[in-house]
Amino acid sequence: MSNEPAPSPAVAEILRVYGLVPQLSRLRQDVLMGDVWQQPELAQRDKSLVTCAILAALGRNDELASHLQRAVSNGITPDEIRGMAVHVAFYAGWPAGLSVGRAALDILEGEKEG
Repeated sequence: MSNEPAPSPAVAEILRVYGLVPQLSRLRQDVLMGDVWQQPELAQRDKSLVTCAILAALGRNDELASHLQRAVSNGITPDEIRGMAVHVAFYAGWPAGLSVGRAALDILEGEKEG
């Protein structure tokens, strides 16, 4: 039995799509993760920060939540997430900044508990 938490409903749905549209899964694995995320010009943590800011600006909130978890794994701190929320609010609009905070609630609340 795995100690991994169950994926969120949004992530579970995305995994279902990848199962039903295997070409998307292959492109994600081979091109996005196997090439784009491996380019050396930006560190993984910086790619995560940029990705999260873009997802927030575009209103892609389901994807934002899972990418914020990855961002933490890539070294983004809760303080940096707070800073991103404020920065996004002024460049992409207040609702987008709030979306960062909402998507990061578990991370930010977990920090206070830890």
